[in-house]
Amino acid sequence: MTGQPAAPGGEDRQGAPHPGAATGRPLLPGQPGRPDVFTFGETMVALRGSGPLKLGGTMNVSIAGAESNVAIGLARLGHHVRWAGAVGEDEAGQLVLRTLRAEGVEISGAAADPGAPTGLLLFEPRLPEVTRVHYYRAGSAGSRLTAEVIQRAFSAAPPRVLHLTGITPALSPTARSAAWCALQLARENGSLVCLDVNFRARLWTAEEAAEVLREWIPAVDVLIASDDELPLCLPGGGGGAGSPPPLPPPEVVADDATAAVATQARLLLDHGVGEIVVKLGAAGATAFTPSGALHQPAKTVRAVDAVGAGDAFVAGYLSALLDGEGAAGRLDRAVTTGAFAVASPGDWEGAPTRSELGMLGAPPGTVVR
Repeated sequence: MTGQPAAPGGEDRQGAPHPGAATGRPLLPGQPGRPDVFTFGETMVALRGSGPLKLGGTMNVSIAGAESNVAIGLARLGHHVRWAGAVGEDEAGQLVLRTLRAEGVEISGAAADPGAPTGLLLFEPRLPEVTRVHYYRAGSAGSRLTAEVIQRAFSAAPPRVLHLTGITPALSPTARSAAWCALQLARENGSLVCLDVNFRARLWTAEEAAEVLREWIPAVDVLIASDDELPLCLPGGGGGAGSPPPLPPPEVVADDATAAVATQARLLLDHGVGEIVVKLGAAGATAFTPSGALHQPAKTVRAVDAVGAGDAFVAGYLSALLDGEGAAGRLDRAVTTGAFAVASPGDWEGAPTRSELGMLGAPPGTVVR
C-alpha cells in the first residue's frame, strides 16, 4: 500500500520466516546496515519541576520528544533505530544528541542549525495526576527541519518501518514538507508506514490537523490514535462541513461509544489503512484489522507519571510487529511497555529492556537478585 511489495513472505532480522503483519503487506526483510525503524522530529531539553514553576525550586534536566521517545523505547528492546532531526549548535543540542547516542539510537542523520536554538520543554506538576506542559519551541532548530535533511537521512539506509507523528507537521511549513518527503520515500522504497496521530491543540487546530492527516491516510499502513483523534483522520474530518459525526460524549453508555470507534475504524480500513490501533488509556487498547477487532486490557500498575505512556505503547507495538507477532502479541507488548512508562517518572526513562518485559507479572514485594 505504501509502495513496492516486499519479498514474498518477508523475514525477520535473523532470516526466519515472517508470518506477515495484519496490514496485509509483510515487512521488508532485515538487511545489514539498514535500520528497522526510521523516525524524526523535534527533541527538546526537558526541565521537570517538583511543583508550581512560579515558586522556583530545583528542576531535573533531561530530553523529550515523541519520536525520540519511541526511538529509545525500540532501541532498549534491541531494535536498530535511526533518528533524524535538527538541534541548535548549543549545549542543549549536545545533550539531546549525547542522550540518544547513549541509548543506542543512531543519529547520523541529525543536523545542527547554527541559526536557531534547541527547543525547551517545562513540566509543571500541579496535582498528583495533573501536569502542565509549557513549550518554548517557536523558531527552534527542530521547527526548522527541512526535507533535504530527511531525504539524506532516509536515503542513506531505507528502513523497514517509517514512524511518523502528527506533531512534526504542526511545527512549521518546512517540517510539514519534510514529513511529506518521508512519506514519498517510504512509498518508493516499500517501507511500512506507522502514524501516531499525537494531536497537539497548542500547535495547530483540529481543522489544520485534519487537512494534513486526510492527505496522509492513503499512505499509512498502521494508524495509532486515541479514540478522540480518530475523527481527524476520516475523510471530511476536523469539524468542518461534511465532517463525520463526533465521538459520543462521556455520558453516553460505553457500548455506544465503542460502536462509534469501531465504525470510524471500519471507515479508515475501507480507505486503505491496513491496521488501526486505538489507545484507550486505563481501558487498554483495541486493534482493528480487515479480519476483525481485538481488545487488550491495560496492565495494572501504580501510576507515577502518565507522560510518555503513548510513545512507550507505540514502541512496544512496533517492536512486536518487527518480531513477527500477531495482533494479540503486538497489543500485549504495547500495553506492557506503556505500563512501564506510567510506573516511572519521565518521558522515556522507564522504558524497559527486552529482559525486563516479564517483570510486570511479578508479585508485589519481589526482589530480583
